[in-house]
Amino acid sequence: MSDKVFICRCEDLTQEEIEQAIDEGFTTLEELKCRLRLGMGPCQGRSCLSLARRILCKKTNKSTEEIKLPPSRPPEVPVSLGTLASD
Repeated sequence: MSDKVFICRCEDLTQEEIEQAIDEGFTTLEELKCRLRLGMGPCQGRSCLSLARRILCKKTNKSTEEIKLPPSRPPEVPVSLGTLASD
């Protein structure tokens, strides 16, 4: 059994990788998202962004009010499910 704690299952990101990025100077969720692809998998960060926010708060001694969640960015043009399902 592995001792790794996976925070983002879609992108296989561990708590250790997130903490390392914070130690390197990435101190916002938007920066972590750009650096690690955090929240960019199929779930679009529904579970991992809040977990990463807790880690970020603990590592930077900030409150959750100070750490804003990144804005959600829906597609610019609506895409039908048939288009997505086709080759």
